[in-house]
Amino acid sequence: MAMHRLTSVTIGVPNLRETAEYYLDFGLIPTKDEVFSAYSGELLTDATEYRFRTRDGGEQLRLVQSPRRRVLQLGVGVEDPDDLARIAARLGRLDRPFSQDEASVTAEDPGTEVKIRVEIADKYDQEPTPWPPTNTPGKIERTNERAPGALRDSKVHPRKLGHVVLGTTDEEASTKFFTEGLGFKVSDRVPFLAAFMRCSTDHHNVLVQQAPVSYLHHTSWQVDDVDEIGRGATDMLAKDPNRHVWGLGRHFVGSNYFWYLRDPAGNFSEYYSDIDCIVDDQLWTPGVWEGDAGLYKWGPPPPPSFLAPEDLAGLMSGAHGSE
Repeated sequence: MAMHRLTSVTIGVPNLRETAEYYLDFGLIPTKDEVFSAYSGELLTDATEYRFRTRDGGEQLRLVQSPRRRVLQLGVGVEDPDDLARIAARLGRLDRPFSQDEASVTAEDPGTEVKIRVEIADKYDQEPTPWPPTNTPGKIERTNERAPGALRDSKVHPRKLGHVVLGTTDEEASTKFFTEGLGFKVSDRVPFLAAFMRCSTDHHNVLVQQAPVSYLHHTSWQVDDVDEIGRGATDMLAKDPNRHVWGLGRHFVGSNYFWYLRDPAGNFSEYYSDIDCIVDDQLWTPGVWEGDAGLYKWGPPPPPSFLAPEDLAGLMSGAHGSE
């Protein structure tokens, strides 16, 4: 697969600094000294944008001012100029307008209204997470010591941006744009509602789901394991319990553990670990799932606000206003 990862996401929000403080608490790391005060440990108030990096992915989140919350741009990494040329040709056959330079190809998906920038980028070089010794029935691997997950006390910092979930006004057209135009592969589907698509070995990097307006549902950030999910969410909720949305649980589609929280602009952000990985397309059969299987395997039931965000009506009216 010429594509190999998501590189970054640019999110527009109306409450810029407040949202930036949330992602600082979430564990993302500021990349610009001029917007972060090392003396006070706080973000500066006069910044016009905020950029954050992950432990393994480099700069992966850019926050900018916007009248309504939305994704402005999503980056996809490829290996070399030949990959860009192939994607430009695919977009041409699909009759989608695009721009191209030596390092990137950029086009907009009409359903999500998100600009996709396919760019030459380094692959992830992730240091493997040590496998914790685990005691199971009939097999004792950890003796005379506490579990490592119970002893951790450092701040949780996400390893990478894993996937982005976008509301689209035309799920069929958006799926066609990502698959036929860019070359994403479909991993699983929820009929007439959503397509889970990948540009890497992860089960999905982009999920588009039918909605009355284009909007960002959530971004998802990889951490080492389920203990890091629990520790990260616990720290976030200790500061503000109203950040909680849904979790802890495990998805059926993708298999990953999850916990969802809400940023001050209304976007959901997910800590995840242990997602399915597809390294041989021939050995994976995309499934079609309905009902609870399309949402989760176990955990608390999803709240109504997860399925239909509370500000959806406002987003619909704002989409018709001036940007």
